[in-house]
Amino acid sequence: MDYFQREAFGASRWSYDSLKNFAPLNARVQNHLKKVYLTLCLAVAASAAGAYLHLLLNIGGVLTTLGCVLSIAWLLATPPYEERKRFGILMASSLLQGATIGPLKGVLNMFFLPRPNHRILLTAFVGTALAFGCFSAAAVVARRRQYLFLGGLLSSGLSILLWLQFASSIFGASTAAFNVEIYFGLLIFLGYMVFDTQLIIERAYHGELDHVRDALNLYVDLVGVFVRVLVVMVKNAAEKEERKRKKRSS
Repeated sequence: MDYFQREAFGASRWSYDSLKNFAPLNARVQNHLKKVYLTLCLAVAASAAGAYLHLLLNIGGVLTTLGCVLSIAWLLATPPYEERKRFGILMASSLLQGATIGPLKGVLNMFFLPRPNHRILLTAFVGTALAFGCFSAAAVVARRRQYLFLGGLLSSGLSILLWLQFASSIFGASTAAFNVEIYFGLLIFLGYMVFDTQLIIERAYHGELDHVRDALNLYVDLVGVFVRVLVVMVKNAAEKEERKRKKRSS
């Protein structure tokens, strides 16, 4: 995702005068946003289908993760004028991503909860959708480029998060480090929702109407938030179950 933003900044020709432009969205940008959000909804539906396929066939794992990464690389390497092909690749990568996320809840339940709680999955999805809607709407109705300054801060925060994960893999993960990675990562991806939305708007103003690429950026943000919200909710549910168990035993 960070690669997408750096590529966009390098490819766009902006001037100081354009940075001071706070005009409302024109019809072309509005139509582009409609395509982006429609494509994003279809990608989310494909992910839900992938997660359901995992429940039926148990296909989620290393192969689906590798397939998702290769599909995204294939999408980025495909020319923008091959719109149908790129859309199909996006749907395939989303389905593979859904199958990859599918085993996550089972693993979390295994480590945190004594018994499965399927309502957590729906609650995490609804919470992620509400957060995405609120933050995206804030970016759309805000003045143009008001939140683009977040790009450098978010990139730095993402680098810190990667270094924390690298250090945890070498020196071992502690509870404090785990909490920092989850909550700090959640904050980073929520910020990217705002930043990417305004970046999409600026790309559209400069004639870059690639709705498949823009939907991919938002999809990555959405998945990043969903996974962390799910982990937080399962962790909180486990702590609640532990308190109830201690209360009953006492």
